Amino acid sequence: MDKFDSFRHQGLRQKLVKLLREKGIADERVLSAIAKIPRHFFLDSALDRHAYDDKAIPIAAGQTISQPYTVAMQTQLLQVVPGEKVLEIGTGSGYQAAVLCEMGASLFSIERQQELHAFAKKMLGKMGYKPHLIFGDGFAGIPEEAPFSKIIVTCGAASLPQALLEQLAVGGRMVIPVGGESVQQMYVVERLNEHDFKQIKYGMCSFVPMLQGVQNNS
Repeated sequence: MDKFDSFRHQGLRQKLVKLLREKGIADERVLSAIAKIPRHFFLDSALDRHAYDDKAIPIAAGQTISQPYTVAMQTQLLQVVPGEKVLEIGTGSGYQAAVLCEMGASLFSIERQQELHAFAKKMLGKMGYKPHLIFGDGFAGIPEEAPFSKIIVTCGAASLPQALLEQLAVGGRMVIPVGGESVQQMYVVERLNEHDFKQIKYGMCSFVPMLQGVQNNS
C-alpha cells in the first residue's frame, strides 16, 4: 500500500475518538471503527496533517470528505447490525464506506463522479474491504438489490427521494440530510409498513447537494 499508518496517525485517531465521545457519540462500535480506519488514506498527502481534525476536507471532483463527527453521527443514527444489507448514496472518497464495512455491513454504494468511484474502489480494495461499488445515479438507487435494511445518504437532498423510500425494507431506516443547497436538516426515516413512514428530525448539517445523473472524467 502506498500510504503508511504510523504511530502518530494512530495516536491522532485516538484523540479524535476522545473528541467524538465528548461531542456525544456513544456507540462504541462506531468509535471503534473510526479508531481503526486511517482517514489520511482517503486524502491527498498534502492534507495529511489535517486528516484527524474534526472538519470536512476537500477531495477530488469538487467534493468533500465529511467531518468525522458527521460520519460518526450518521452512522450512529443508522444503527447498523452486522450482516445487514446497507445502501449508501454518495461513496465519495470511500471513508464512510470503510466505516460501514468495518462494522460488518453488506454494503452497496453508489457514486455519480467517475473519478471518486475509481479512487474508492482502488483504496477500499487495498484495505481489504469488499463493498459493492456502483458508478451511477444515486436518485435511482439499486432496485434490483432492494430491499435494503438501512440506507444512508451522504449528500443534501432537496426532498426525500421516492425511489429510495421504495427500496427501504419494512422495519428499515434511512438517514438523510434534507434541505437547501448549503444547509439541511438531518432526518431518520423509518418504514413502518408498505405505505407508511415515520420521520424523525435531528440537528442541522451541511452537505454538498445531491445531484442527478453521472459525471464522467471526460
